[in-house]
Amino acid sequence: MIEINLLPGQTSKARKGGGAGVDFAGGAARLAGMVKDPWLIGAVASVFVAGLVVAGMYWFQRAKTMDLDQKLQVALADSTRYTGVIKEKRRAEAERDSVVRQVELIKSFDNKRFVWSHIMDEISRALPPYTWITSISQTNSVSAAPAPAVPKPGDNVSRLPEVDSSAVPRVRLRLVGNTVDIQALTRFMKLLEASPFLENVQLDKSSIVLIDGKEVTEFTLTALYQNPDPSAIKTVPVSLAVR
Repeated sequence: MIEINLLPGQTSKARKGGGAGVDFAGGAARLAGMVKDPWLIGAVASVFVAGLVVAGMYWFQRAKTMDLDQKLQVALADSTRYTGVIKEKRRAEAERDSVVRQVELIKSFDNKRFVWSHIMDEISRALPPYTWITSISQTNSVSAAPAPAVPKPGDNVSRLPEVDSSAVPRVRLRLVGNTVDIQALTRFMKLLEASPFLENVQLDKSSIVLIDGKEVTEFTLTALYQNPDPSAIKTVPVSLAVR
């Protein structure tokens, strides 16, 4: 069959309209040709890997931030809860330190109460026959030392002075007596020196005096009281009968 185009102008227009369309087949072919380039493939792969790394880091940092925030909330709650416990503990420690200091202060005074009782007991124990004491006196000053400060609850105990047992002056005494035997005087001095409560026993002077027409040796001794070893002190419980 033979077709004759009686309208030649329409053929050109149709051809022109058809040329304005998109050639998808050609574009796909060109894209497939470009994909064969290794540099382009590497660039695309790099962008894809970078996106995965960024997403993974974001997820990891977000999870870590949430975990740290939860731990922070728990720590704040514990801090609030334990603040009262710590304050109570410090108050109890301050009261304990105050009681300990007061007990130490009482003990330091109590250790000085029986000084002369021990001195008299040791002199009586060491006194030999035919020897007697006419006078006993203290030769050093008896001024009392200031009492150490007692801490109150809340005070800084580390800044308070320690209880110094040496603040109270040691007792230095003088003994004046008579004896009819000079060897008894030597024995008396040795026994006093061996006492755990006395030390530095020295003969100050001795002379012959007449008492009731008889010659006796009058002597003067000096000695120093010392803190005895705890094993030398014996304590006895005191009990009273209740009627």
